Amino acid sequence: MRNLIFSLVICSLLACNKSNSQPGNPVTPPVTNTYTFIRGLDLSFTPEIASYNISYKDNGTTKDILTIAKSKGINTIRLRLWNNPATAHSSLTEIMAYAKQIKAAGLQFWLDFHYSDTWADPGAQSKPAAWNGLNFTTLQDSLYNYTKAVLLQLQQNNVTPDYVETGNEINSGFLWNEGKIMSATDANWGNFILLLKQAIKATREVAPNAKIIIHIAGYDYAQQYYTNLQNAQTDYDIIGLSYYPWWHGKDLNALEQNIKTISTTFKKPVLIAETAYPFTFGYNDYTNNIAGSADKAIDAYPGTPIGQAQFITTLVGAVKKAVTNNNFGVCYWAPDWVAFKGSTATDGSPWENLSLFDFNNNALQALDSLGKH
Repeated sequence: MRNLIFSLVICSLLACNKSNSQPGNPVTPPVTNTYTFIRGLDLSFTPEIASYNISYKDNGTTKDILTIAKSKGINTIRLRLWNNPATAHSSLTEIMAYAKQIKAAGLQFWLDFHYSDTWADPGAQSKPAAWNGLNFTTLQDSLYNYTKAVLLQLQQNNVTPDYVETGNEINSGFLWNEGKIMSATDANWGNFILLLKQAIKATREVAPNAKIIIHIAGYDYAQQYYTNLQNAQTDYDIIGLSYYPWWHGKDLNALEQNIKTISTTFKKPVLIAETAYPFTFGYNDYTNNIAGSADKAIDAYPGTPIGQAQFITTLVGAVKKAVTNNNFGVCYWAPDWVAFKGSTATDGSPWENLSLFDFNNNALQALDSLGKH
């Protein structure tokens, strides 16, 4: 992994096949009006969890998680990529190996570039350490060449992504501070757009059939955000939104109306790129849970297996109703993140009560709701 990442970094720093820092005219993707409703799972933790010899079950029978997912109607698997992580997890080497399994299982592959060595979200978008200190022109070249090199590696291994997300929850931009934006009127939007277009340009050149997703968290900021992208003639295919009720509001009707408005305004399909919901408020390890109390739930959907399933059914239905022309889908984040380090771990999973597998690692009803509703 280190040698592979090192090669990519060197390529970026030397700006091989330089982009000359100009976005240029976008490469227009093939025109198509055919969209498959994404029923997705983000299984980025699965390779790490597998190293602990954890297995998953369906009706008490142990099966590979991809086999379970496909049997339930899931059609897409999302994986995050970190540039040079501290461990092998979320590395290009790990992703490439797992993407081969995803493709072999007949599932679509969705690549989520974080453009960081670690977690990237609205509150943290740190540059890869190898890019610290670069001037803006070289940073643009590095982003372009890194994106291109990753996609070429995947292409050469017959695992070209079906979907490419050029930055994770980039409400506040990415590659801070050069690409940082803290509001719709931030003076740095121009620099953010220049960087974003480099990632998009590289993606179009290597994977012209891949759908490009621009992903933010929540919907309150969406109108202003995507208006700025539209005004800058940004070339992308899908609007991606994270929706966690305890962070983004508990009114599913408001979510539906906002999705409808966003899709109509920007004439783009809208995807719930991340979501999750509790099936219990109990714990299966000693790690504090992010949504570990009843106030995190919507009153109409209690934190029970049935409540979780009903929430997913309603959410899928809301997306379908809101985006009638190009309805696009729902992806569940970290359904695999069970208490894999054991029941006494204080550094285990903060998400096991939000998983789509119960505390015995049996598939929950909500997985059927996502795959078949």
